[in-house]
Amino acid sequence: MKTLIAGLALLCGFATMPAYAALAVGAAAPDFSTKASLGGKEFDFSLADALKKGPVVLYFYPAAFTKGCTIEAHEFADATDKFAALGATVIGVSHDDIATLDKFSVSECRSKFAVAADPNGTVIKSYDTVLAKNPAYADRTSYVIAPDHTVLFTYTDMDPYKHVDLTMAAVKKWKAAHP
Repeated sequence: MKTLIAGLALLCGFATMPAYAALAVGAAAPDFSTKASLGGKEFDFSLADALKKGPVVLYFYPAAFTKGCTIEAHEFADATDKFAALGATVIGVSHDDIATLDKFSVSECRSKFAVAADPNGTVIKSYDTVLAKNPAYADRTSYVIAPDHTVLFTYTDMDPYKHVDLTMAAVKKWKAAHP
């Protein structure tokens, strides 16, 4: 009987826990528009407009100025010119407000790529990138989105080091198929 009660309690606990998982390859990427900052200059970012120029590397990160997010921003900054040569746009998204991202875009993104503010978590939720441990933050998830809004690649890992290499490989693969 104790086993049955423990099993039911465990099952009920799981039933109330939110289930979050990144969008699957082949899924339609939700369109969004939000405030963004590039080199400390604010602008309105639209995924639909960015996709008109080529694929988009959209990456979510928990919070500006934290260790892993700073490492990841530096990695993407160092690779931005290579992404641009392949026709891809890089944009990072976090729950941070735009004033924080104005500073982060200059110092940690080195004015190389834009970061977008999602203080209400609307975009984070639409991309299923809510951090399970703390739903107020995004999980560290990277996407490559084709110009037709199709998710070409997705990768979730709190370790910031593989995101750039893996998204670069996905963009190169797309570019080879779309010369």
